[in-house]
Amino acid sequence: MSSRVNPDESGTPLIPDQRREAMLRQLRREKVLSVHQLMESLRCSHMTVRRDIAVLEEAGLVYTVPGGVRIASHLNSEPSHQLKAVVEQPQKQAIAQRAAGDLRAGMSIYLDAGTTMLSIVPYVVALSDMTVVTNDFEIVRELAGATHVNVVHTGGQLDHANLSSVGALAAATLRHVVLDIAFISASSWDLRRGVTTPSAPKVEVKRAAMDAASRTVLAAASSKYGTVGLYKVAGLESFDLVITDSALTPGAAVAIRQSGVELALATAG
Repeated sequence: MSSRVNPDESGTPLIPDQRREAMLRQLRREKVLSVHQLMESLRCSHMTVRRDIAVLEEAGLVYTVPGGVRIASHLNSEPSHQLKAVVEQPQKQAIAQRAAGDLRAGMSIYLDAGTTMLSIVPYVVALSDMTVVTNDFEIVRELAGATHVNVVHTGGQLDHANLSSVGALAAATLRHVVLDIAFISASSWDLRRGVTTPSAPKVEVKRAAMDAASRTVLAAASSKYGTVGLYKVAGLESFDLVITDSALTPGAAVAIRQSGVELALATAG
């Protein structure tokens, strides 16, 4: 396979920017392409394709996946609690187990809304003298029988799809508490744009929880990496620790660590 750039229809070789634009056009149509597919369509070498992918990934336009690349996508709405509850269970359990390594008896913690946060609850119940502040109704339900755990719900506007509270009233509650750790969930995150959400009422709640805590931990699945919501919550540098599952691509892991962010990759059992 030649390492030259592919010629256009007139036979004139494309310059790198033209080749990368051609790659983006294909990805906008197909969403995900393998390196081999790009080598064939662009008629260039594996090294050239990888180099182009690296340039586009640095710009936040694409993200590598095992064996290929996918286009950066916008998240217009978050999936419902019911849908999230049945997907990626091994990854969520691995993330929760790693998150539990930060827990100690007597702590006051915030558990953000979401099924990954729900997976942390059994580790909390196993400890004594714990206080859990949360905006998630399912977490409250799970803790209802654990009478040794002090539970505070934020109240606020009901997000029906995600069974949680959002908005100014929920954030106001969080401004009146002092927390050891805030565990924050995310349905869209990456290095360039940080944690984002398509739901504006969620932003104030997440920020208030982070402000109330001595330590902040982002716990988010790697499958959400590279998706972008309209509203920004915080950059990754705002977190003391980022926990995701081990399926995060090596390139993304290296870039996150090189930026100075502490990253933990949790392996599913």
